[in-house]
Amino acid sequence: MTVIIPSKVFIINIRMALSRPLCKACNKRHAAVNYIKNGVKHYRSRCDECGAKKKKQRPRTPNWEKAGYKKKTVCDNCGFKSLYPTQLIVYYVDGDLENNQNTNLRTVCLNCTEVIKKKDINWKRGDLTIDY
Repeated sequence: MTVIIPSKVFIINIRMALSRPLCKACNKRHAAVNYIKNGVKHYRSRCDECGAKKKKQRPRTPNWEKAGYKKKTVCDNCGFKSLYPTQLIVYYVDGDLENNQNTNLRTVCLNCTEVIKKKDINWKRGDLTIDY
């Protein structure tokens, strides 16, 4: 069986293959075109297949949780009992985000967070913030 390939199409494909980088995930297929600006093609780091398979990254674990501190269900300032964990935030009392001792960490509700801001208390919010 003989396959005839038109020479112009074959030459164009070779040029395109030489200029496109390989996918950083699989190193087999060529990276997908991201956009063209001023006649210059800019490529993604992955091919179309690997880009579709790419899983969402898990959110990283905060330092206070790695140190073993558990976020309480009750505010340390006012005693508010939360229904959801997102209603409470962990604060560092001395303002040092590296000091993960239990005596330095406080669980505070969102209402008390506003009070802390107004009173200019030097507490620092934990290393993770909520995305809205």
